[in-house]
Amino acid sequence: LDVRTPEEFAAGHLPGAVNIDSSAPDFADAVGALPKDGTYLVYCQTSNRSGVATDRMVDLGFTDVYDLQGGIVAWSDAGNEVVTD
Repeated sequence: LDVRTPEEFAAGHLPGAVNIDSSAPDFADAVGALPKDGTYLVYCQTSNRSGVATDRMVDLGFTDVYDLQGGIVAWSDAGNEVVTD
């Protein structure tokens, strides 16, 4: 789950990621529509927004939520794939 802005997401994201902007006013509603029993890897640019987003998700009843430490920057620096589509 990519919680960056749509513009950041369009510039590059993890393969298979879904974008729900954590700064959008409807973030809680959009995330709340996801299955609460799913497993979610949440990331942003460097982990600031994703840390807040994962806390909010837990507050909403999600139980299997992980914050990608270092965000997409650390992911990319480690040589992992970033895609645009």
